[in-house]
Amino acid sequence: MSAGAVVVGETFQVRPNAEAATLFGQGKVQELQQLVEALAADVVIVDNDLSPTQQRNIENAVGARVIDRTQIILDIFASRARTAEGRLQVELAQLKYMLPRLTGHGAALSRLGGGIGTRGPGETKLETDRRRIGVRIAKLENDLEHVRRGRALHRRKRDSVPVPTVSLAGYTNAGKSTLFNRLTSSAVLADAKMFATLDPTVRSITLPSRRRILLSDTVGFIRNLPTTLVQAFRATLEEVAEAAMILHVVDVSSNDSVVHVAEVFRILAEIGASATPQILVLNKADLLEADADAGAIAARLLSDAGHRTPLPSVLVSGRTGAGVVDLLAQVDAGLDFDLVETVTFRIPLGDGAAIASLHQRGKVLAEDYDGDACRISVEAPGSLRRDLTRYLVQDSTGPVENSVQK
Repeated sequence: MSAGAVVVGETFQVRPNAEAATLFGQGKVQELQQLVEALAADVVIVDNDLSPTQQRNIENAVGARVIDRTQIILDIFASRARTAEGRLQVELAQLKYMLPRLTGHGAALSRLGGGIGTRGPGETKLETDRRRIGVRIAKLENDLEHVRRGRALHRRKRDSVPVPTVSLAGYTNAGKSTLFNRLTSSAVLADAKMFATLDPTVRSITLPSRRRILLSDTVGFIRNLPTTLVQAFRATLEEVAEAAMILHVVDVSSNDSVVHVAEVFRILAEIGASATPQILVLNKADLLEADADAGAIAARLLSDAGHRTPLPSVLVSGRTGAGVVDLLAQVDAGLDFDLVETVTFRIPLGDGAAIASLHQRGKVLAEDYDGDACRISVEAPGSLRRDLTRYLVQDSTGPVENSVQK
């Protein structure tokens, strides 16, 4: 499994209400104890959140270490964190999880001070640990607030130029990183494991209209994402919340795709991104029938997930590249920024950088050399027109009718 453990057995229980002391019923706890002995298991992983009391009671009953859902997710996150920011976020989530689970032995581990006025039971080791963890949590939150302000500053700088951010979002293992690599020609880690991507990655790509955007890839979502993680990763998740568009990536080959879509919608609403324009990217199309209909698949997914608003959709395969051209065209059509215009420039031959910029950032329609100048007609983004306005032939401007439909 993603955390590195070897699964030797499993069991489950369906009951109307959880047992306050052990989550499971007493019979199931006895069955767990027998399984642990028979399989010589070291750890019991519970796919549910446990209170400190429940966790302790199950451990005492089965005679093995017990880990709940939040703890295993935190362990996976810790193994994936690579940047300083990622490690700060993971440590904060771990400490907040650990704080209510500290146990001690009362005055037996008390620490006495020296001198007049310090006699008595003193401060117990448990109290000392709690105080130290509280101090560390406060420091981590302060450090992450600096990170958050830094990200906000970067976003404001990006907003000052016409380069919007488009974020990939989706359930973990939906193929976001593979698709990101396909779109950006990058080499971001893509692995069939939960949370293979933890730290956000941003790359610049060029749309068919020659406009540029920033594409970001970040952590995958998961059902019942622990509250401590949502709080700790607020700075990272804000990259999704502040994006101009969200590419909602879905593994359409999964039997649980409806559940995954519903969970992503729920988390997007929780972080304030539900109103952001979205494209439903139906990934892993290479695992479907050749005549699969994107519209029909998207309508079924949205209906079954309880999402009443239709979304544009496209079938793609991050592995083979199928559908990527259509995806970029949809992104191009859905982003209302830096609109493309047909313009003509007369540029002195000595300004080769300006001529090269037109070829790089625009679509050259005609090019003619007249003495010591070059006359170029080009479909160019508005930002490029403003950069080279000194060379603009004033009567040549006009909107591009077919390049970008709005």
